[in-house]
Formats: sequence, structure tokens, C-alpha cells
Amino acid sequence: MSRRVPRSRAAVVLALGAALTAPLALTTPSSAAGQYDVTPLKFTVRAGERTCTVDADLYRPAGVDRAHPAPAVLATNGFGGSKDDGSTGAIGKAFAQRGYVSLVYSGLGFGKSGCLISLDDPDIDGRAASGLIDFLAGKRGADDGTRADYVTLDGTGDPRVGMIGGSYGGAVQLATAAVDHRVDALIPMITWNDLAYSLDPNNAVGAAAVPGAFKWQWTNGFYLMGETQPLTQPALDPSRINSLACLHFVTRACDTVRTLNSGGYPPDRTRQLLAYARSVSPVSYLDRVKAPTLLIQGQADSLFNLNEATATYRTLKAQGTEAKMIWQSWGHSGGLTDPAAGELDLSKGNLETSYVGRRVLAWFDRYLHRRRNTDTGPDFAYYRDWITDPGHTYATAGQVPALSRTLYLSGDGSLVDDRRKVARGSRTYSNWLVPTSHSESSLAGVVGLPDPAPYDTEGTYLAWTSAPLTHAVDVVGAPRATLKVISPKAERTQRSSDAADRLVLFAKLYDVAPDGTRTLVHRLVAPVRVPDVTRSFTVTLPGIVHRYERGHRLRFVIAASDDAYFGNRGVKPVTVTASPADTGVLRLPVVAD
Repeated sequence: MSRRVPRSRAAVVLALGAALTAPLALTTPSSAAGQYDVTPLKFTVRAGERTCTVDADLYRPAGVDRAHPAPAVLATNGFGGSKDDGSTGAIGKAFAQRGYVSLVYSGLGFGKSGCLISLDDPDIDGRAASGLIDFLAGKRGADDGTRADYVTLDGTGDPRVGMIGGSYGGAVQLATAAVDHRVDALIPMITWNDLAYSLDPNNAVGAAAVPGAFKWQWTNGFYLMGETQPLTQPALDPSRINSLACLHFVTRACDTVRTLNSGGYPPDRTRQLLAYARSVSPVSYLDRVKAPTLLIQGQADSLFNLNEATATYRTLKAQGTEAKMIWQSWGHSGGLTDPAAGELDLSKGNLETSYVGRRVLAWFDRYLHRRRNTDTGPDFAYYRDWITDPGHTYATAGQVPALSRTLYLSGDGSLVDDRRKVARGSRTYSNWLVPTSHSESSLAGVVGLPDPAPYDTEGTYLAWTSAPLTHAVDVVGAPRATLKVISPKAERTQRSSDAADRLVLFAKLYDVAPDGTRTLVHRLVAPVRVPDVTRSFTVTLPGIVHRYERGHRLRFVIAASDDAYFGNRGVKPVTVTASPADTGVLRLPVVAD
């Protein structure tokens, strides 16, 4: 059944993903005109080895018909959402109001769509989305016979179609483009590159085969959301029930979460864990993605940090796929708060007036309307929260800034700019059997609870602090630290076949104000499971965009634990020594103001 919907002057808000995703608000400026029809549809599609029912809504702009076709936009929900939540449907409305045929659908395992949650597997979720592209191409009808013969075609069976969405609705775009090269443009927002890194991060460079520290709060929050669906979704489609041991996910996803929660990493299970997590992640299939991709990632995001988008961006660029990247202010962290002034917030009608909104429109204008003179902007742009003028919060660059400032870890706890200033010294910390450092309560903002300020307990961390800065320093990108630690206990236990016996530590950067107030930028930390404590190792911290003001000090910390992650098995004292000839190094990507 079709219904005529007038273009509303009220705000239409899009939060990309439901309870556990950050908001992108989408609406239409009240001055624009337009109407559209919305037709609820069902599709039976092939998804891997199963046949799944997909619940969708088709938004058809007024005046679009076979003689006057239009490009299409395809979108789906964030984890836990559906086409019927206020978030996903707003995508359909926003782009239909701008003349695009929009098809929004509930992802597999969510809403009224069937089949199991399969974590945006290209061979399952990607194939299901490809079946919907067949509909937009006019190759097939919906289950009720409805056909779309009014989408712009580039050839028989090849519709002009772009995808947009965030988090779970972001990764599925890359998964779809990997299996269906008919997709013409992608705008993945706040999504992942490698779930092994996202959920069990090891920030030690070159340690891809060594598991990290389990991000238990975020992971179990999503897992419980999926497994408890009978409480929120009565009368589930039978195809969404797996077994009593694994209700609503594919079995390998449940096995992965159970391995992570066990606290152990036996070799065979660890290999399986890493292999599965990467198989459903863009890191494993980006070489098949050819569609022009505009990546938008959030600075406030401890779930999928800036390093994830950077990894995807660099891979796409290296293989010749057109790609650009924006680091906006908001991500998954901090709860469902309003975007900062001037940020993309279409509930205020700013798709055309916000920087990110204009970039989104330009991307689809160029690659869906094929207006080749449309300027899609620079390769890289980033939001600066220290700029008060909303019209100038974004800086742009031809590439992500390189590491350009080197500081040294002195034996007296200072952070110095010249190796000759390094004092000889030795300091020790030790973990307890319970966490003694706090960066964040990952779900606090989502559920509206207060989150204590970050802290570290004396004796369980080491810190190196710079002198007060003589001028402001802008850090844009991912700092790196090269470290060498001494831990006889960890050296003995790392010989175990279980990787969980290796040393774990957490690296992070604070901003210390003149009054002593400490700020952990966006509460981001770099968990590390040290591959070999007898050798030096390099840590890549999460990317940040932050101004250290004049008079402030930088403080680099390595802590023994963090209560948002699983940490060390057993007590492992750690000593760090320093001398001018042999000390730790911190490198920062600093840009000129």
C-alpha cells in the first residue's frame, strides 16, 4: 500500500543506529518543496546459504517516473535499529525530499527482517543488499509484485545507486560494494575497518597475530542487545532463531564473544577468533571495493576510533579507489547528544549549510547525478573544537598529517624535546588483581548515567610530563610511542602458549592545565598486549584532534589496567629505565595553526 506524504516543515532527526550509536540528524530546510510516496515492501533475497525476508520502505519523489527517472539511495539501520526507527526512516525522507529514489530497509536480524545477525558479512548482508539493488535496477519485483522502473540506469540491470549510513549501517556499504560493483557511491559513517581491532584492540605496531585487550563493555552491550531481542521484538521471524546456545547471531559470532569473555587466548581458538572477526571486516575485502567512498568518522568515539577510518582510507587510496575522509566531532561516545554548533544537524535544516552536509550532497551530486564539475572537497578535513566561529571549525589538508614532533621519556618523569636532556633513571609500577585506572564507562552516555572523570591509581602507572608550552600545539592524527620495558614475571609467562599470559599495558595522552586539571582527550586509550617484553615495541595511539593551549603541559602515561578492558593475568611488575642513549620516544603529528 502506498501513502502520499507531504514534505514536512518539522524537524526530522536521524540518529545513525539505535541505542548504541551516535546521532546524525537529517531533515529538510523548510524553504524546500517536494512530496514523495512511501510504499512498504517485502523482499525475499538470497543471503549466503539462506533465504531471508527483508522489510523495506520505498520513497518515491513526486514527478519521478519512467520518463523522468532519478538516482537511488540505499540505506539500512545501525545495530539494534530498524527501518521503522526515527533514525533510518529519516534517511529515506531526507533524500526523497531532495529528488532521490530512496530504499531503506531493516538489516538482517533486525526489525521485521529475517535471518540471523551476521555482522555485515559481505557474503550474507552484502548479498542481501545486492538483491535490493536488483529491484532498483528493475530486474525483479518486491514480493507483492511492485517494481521500480524509474531509477536512472547506466545500462541494463545497472541502477545509479549510492549508499549512506552509520556504524552497522556504514560497514554494510563496503560489504555490498565488495560483492556488487553496481554501487556508484558510498558514504560510510562512524564504522569499523577491523572488528578484531575494534573489539579486542592491540595497538602494538606489527602485532596483528597477537590479540589485544578485550573491550568488554562495548562488546557485551551489543551482544546482549542482539541476544535479548525476544524481549523487544515479539513474534520473531523463525529464521532469526539459531539455537538455545546462540539465539540470534550466527554461531561464529557467539563463539567469538565467548572466547573474548573467557579471558584466555588458546592458540587454535585465537586464530579462529581473529580470522572470523577480520573476515566480516572491510580489512579483508577492501581490495574488491571500487565505488568512490567518502569516509566520515567521529573524534568522540572509543568504539570505532579515527584509526579505523584512516586504515580504510589509506587502503582505498593505495589501490586507486577514489576516497576522501572527514573527521567530524561526534561519534559513538558521550551518548546521544546534540552535535556542536555548525556540525551536521539536519534537525536544524543544515544539510545545505553545514560543512559535512555540503560534502555529502556534493558526493552524491558528482557520482549519482554525474555532474563532473561538482567539487567534492579536499582529501582530508577535520573538525577543531577550539574554533568558536561555526563557519570555520573545519580545517582541510591534502593528506593526514605526518608525525613531526619528537619528545623523549626522561628518567625523572619529564617529557623533553632533546635527547641530551634525558636524565638517567629507573621507575617501576605494578598492576593489581582489579583494575586501578578508569578511562570511561563505555555505555554511560548511551543510557544517560554519569561517568566519573578518568583517573589512575598511584603505583599502578608511570607518567612523563612536559614543561608548560610556550605556544599552542595542535595535534592532528595518531601519536606513536616507542617503548622498552623490563618485567621478569612477564618474560617468564609470555612463554606460555596462551597469549593471555603476555603483558598488557595502556598508553594515553593527557592535557594538563595550569591549575592541574587533567583531560584525557575523548577518553581514548591505546591497549597493548606486548608481543615480546625483551624487545622494544611501538604503540599507535588513537587519532585525536586537539589543541594543547599555551601554558598547558602534555602528559604521556602508561597504566597497568583500565576498567573498560580485560587486562593482565596475574601481577606483573614493570620497570622503565632511561638514559640519553636509550630511552622511550613519543612522536606527535603536529600541524601549524
